[in-house]
Amino acid sequence: MSLKAQITEDMKSAMKAGEKDRLKVVRLILAAIKQVEVDQRIELDDAAVLGVLEKMVKQRRDSVEQFEKGGRDDLAAIESAEIAILETYLPEQLSDAEIDALIDGAIQATGAESIRDMGKVMGQVKAQAAGRADMGAIGAKVKARLG
Repeated sequence: MSLKAQITEDMKSAMKAGEKDRLKVVRLILAAIKQVEVDQRIELDDAAVLGVLEKMVKQRRDSVEQFEKGGRDDLAAIESAEIAILETYLPEQLSDAEIDALIDGAIQATGAESIRDMGKVMGQVKAQAAGRADMGAIGAKVKARLG
């Protein structure tokens, strides 16, 4: 079953169970997926759906940060709850040790020696870690290693 079909089934089960909060988030996910499909005139595969989910999680993390700075803990809690539901559809995240191993392997495979080779390393790491790690954090680690 595709990820999109799984999300649709989860919407139906949330409706039947009366889980209003979960239903709201699942509907937001489906709306975001549909928006991308309409805009690009394509049917999204699982990788593209994961990209949409990652973007939604990132937006909510940014919102949580802003709400906490503004002293709105009530709104930050709502966003955090949405993140928890969104993350159920994402693959298991890589540990720091696994990320370091991926970076080391990519540096060796590409023969990277300086910061100029960062694009090559990131390209290889991104292919292996897509959806399972924060690429911004990985970029910072690669930059530190090569810099």
